[in-house]
Amino acid sequence: MAATLGRLCKSGLLKPNYGTLISQSSNFSTVKEWPRSRKVLLTCLGVTAGGISALIYALDSSVRAAELIAHPPTYKWDFYGWFNSLDHASMRRGWEVYKNVCAACHSLQYVAFRHLVDVTHTEEEAKALAEEIMVEDGPNEVGEYFKRPGKLSDYVPAPYPNEEAARASNNGAYPPDLSYLLNARHDGENYIFSLLTGYCDPPAGINLREGQYFNPYFPGGAISMAQAIYDEVLEYEDGTPATASQVTKDITTFLMWTSNHEFDDRKKMFIKAMSVFSFLTVAVYYLKRHKWTTIKNTKLMFIRKNYGKP
Repeated sequence: MAATLGRLCKSGLLKPNYGTLISQSSNFSTVKEWPRSRKVLLTCLGVTAGGISALIYALDSSVRAAELIAHPPTYKWDFYGWFNSLDHASMRRGWEVYKNVCAACHSLQYVAFRHLVDVTHTEEEAKALAEEIMVEDGPNEVGEYFKRPGKLSDYVPAPYPNEEAARASNNGAYPPDLSYLLNARHDGENYIFSLLTGYCDPPAGINLREGQYFNPYFPGGAISMAQAIYDEVLEYEDGTPATASQVTKDITTFLMWTSNHEFDDRKKMFIKAMSVFSFLTVAVYYLKRHKWTTIKNTKLMFIRKNYGKP
């Protein structure tokens, strides 16, 4: 572009206005040419903006400091590791904990009795558990609803008919559903274990309202759920000592399964995939070393022949 303009100016077709160019170039200035008042003003504005940002950050940090909670430690769970599966005996005991302790307030609305088959119970045992409840079904031939024993296809019944009834029975607090609770909390298994075993007296300066209890692992510290896990809170069918830590471990393992029904299947698929890929790796290495090496090292020579030409 500049070369084109130069050729036009030399040919006389374009006459530049040097006064305009000089006036336009004089409008641009560098920082060194700024007056001292402008520099002082911009410096003050920058310092003020930095101070306001620091003040906002400090206020935000002070607000967050009031909401600090205790971070649960990481426990050595049986299902940690690439090749470790869930402890099904612990899951069966976890179902007993839910049925005898947790079911009074919390629901398992996404767990059906058929899910328990070959996981925590046999098919006959799961059918017996389902038949212990009465399910409203219908309408029948005359358009009436009726009660029938539960089936494997039925889901675990909720303790309350609706949310309003649940809140009314718990001083306004709504007990959450436990089906996917472990996945809904950060570091779920360690959080649940620490929460259930972390009840203690509130420190000085913290006032709890009626019906609240202090738990350092719960956001805010004040929780509406009373401590439900104690030593010998129930008796296990298999005779395992029902200490508080054992009961909490079992219900946490059970909730790990309810939140991840495919947990063991993923581990099995991983083992199968590793076996197949290991075999393929050995086969590819063999082909590379004993088959491809011969082709790679083959020397091809092209000889030009002169058929009677000098």
